Amino acid sequence: MNGYFDIPSDLQHSYGGLIAVHMQEALVPVLVGLLLALPVGLLCVHYDWLYPPVLWTSTVLYAIPSIAFFVVLIDYTGLTQLTVMIPLGLYSLVVLVPAVVDGIRSVPEETNAAASAMGIGLARRYFQVQLPIAVPAIMAGLRVAVASSISLVSIGALIGNQGGLGNLLTTAQLYDRPRLAVTSVVTTAVLAIVIDALLVLLRRVLTPWEPPSARAARRSGATTADVAARTPEGVS
Repeated sequence: MNGYFDIPSDLQHSYGGLIAVHMQEALVPVLVGLLLALPVGLLCVHYDWLYPPVLWTSTVLYAIPSIAFFVVLIDYTGLTQLTVMIPLGLYSLVVLVPAVVDGIRSVPEETNAAASAMGIGLARRYFQVQLPIAVPAIMAGLRVAVASSISLVSIGALIGNQGGLGNLLTTAQLYDRPRLAVTSVVTTAVLAIVIDALLVLLRRVLTPWEPPSARAARRSGATTADVAARTPEGVS
């Protein structure tokens, strides 16, 4: 294992430090994207005319290469983690907004009618009735967004070593140490798998009412594939 975890001092981080930076830059933007997608998705459900322009806008933003985002943002945010996280947060919306919309639309009308008959207001109905039922669809979108974000963080290595584990890729080329590139790729893949497994566990905790047959179908990846199919092709 000699050479795989021998991190050059000019990266200013240990192996564990690079993992911490990578996860921060990957997960914080998705969390912010989710917080934006929840109210935006609700508005798109209540106002159908709003959904097409919102989806079009998020798709256009996703199509913008991250390097172009960096060039624009550097003048305002400098060579910082924020420059990397802003594009990742915007990219997540293309998956999270449709996931929230589909999840809310999956709530049976009789359930909404029953909530209204009980005198539950719109805000309370959203948080106590609709969101719990929409959790499976939202979590499916969240899994896709997180996996994408973890992989895209590495691009930040192009702007002053802000790419977390991606910094090892440029360092491997600079010092002719291919083992560092292997460390970067393998660790990034393992992190994506581990976080995805944790999200699956979280979904089970949040949806104890979900029947085993539905969980088996979700393990096959059908729901995630449906969400991923709506993600525009192309490399950002």
